[in-house]
Amino acid sequence: MTTDDRTTERPDAAPLTRDEIAATIARDIPDGSYVNLGIGLPTLVSNHLSPGSGIVLHTENGMLGMGPVAAGDDIDHDLINAGKIPVTELPGASYFHHADSFAMMRGGHLDVCVLGAFQVSEHGDLANWHTGAPDAIPAVGGAMDLAIGAKDVFVMMNLFAKDGSAKLVPHCTYPLTGLACVSRVYTEHATFLTGPDGVTVLETFGTTVDELATRLDVPLRRLQP
Repeated sequence: MTTDDRTTERPDAAPLTRDEIAATIARDIPDGSYVNLGIGLPTLVSNHLSPGSGIVLHTENGMLGMGPVAAGDDIDHDLINAGKIPVTELPGASYFHHADSFAMMRGGHLDVCVLGAFQVSEHGDLANWHTGAPDAIPAVGGAMDLAIGAKDVFVMMNLFAKDGSAKLVPHCTYPLTGLACVSRVYTEHATFLTGPDGVTVLETFGTTVDELATRLDVPLRRLQP
């Protein structure tokens, strides 16, 4: 997993696309890890993993050895991930009961999970299953099990909501999925570490730490050499 000696700021670069965020996450997953990719944006990470990395993808509906998203003639509608997206299988892939899959998640057998989020707090609290809106449909799925069971939790999300409000916040205002569980947040504008010491900026894209500080209500730290 990469961490440079100092924060890298790229104010002249463009904000990352979704695929570029996914590629950044794929770069930071240690070789040989067992990894769960959550529903939505995190699914894209599977398309950017190096074939020789030894990373094994788990999907909570009961599969180890998931490959990239299926396209064209590779689509088999009986072979889907937890988000009902057709996927491929790699050599050695295995299938098992839903209960066994959740035992893997709850038993600490996953090294990394990548989840989407509505909000992440500066200390790594996660809210990703319900906005609290009266007409919203709650959809917690296995997110609580993953958030607590995985050794490392990465979040892939846009840094700002459609109304311009920040999704990296001092305290989550939406119903919580897990407490102090998120270690990294990957967004189009920056990659962050979160934890007991607050938020540290690893790198920025199309902006600077000082500019982000004017748009976020959380104190931002830089890596120090």
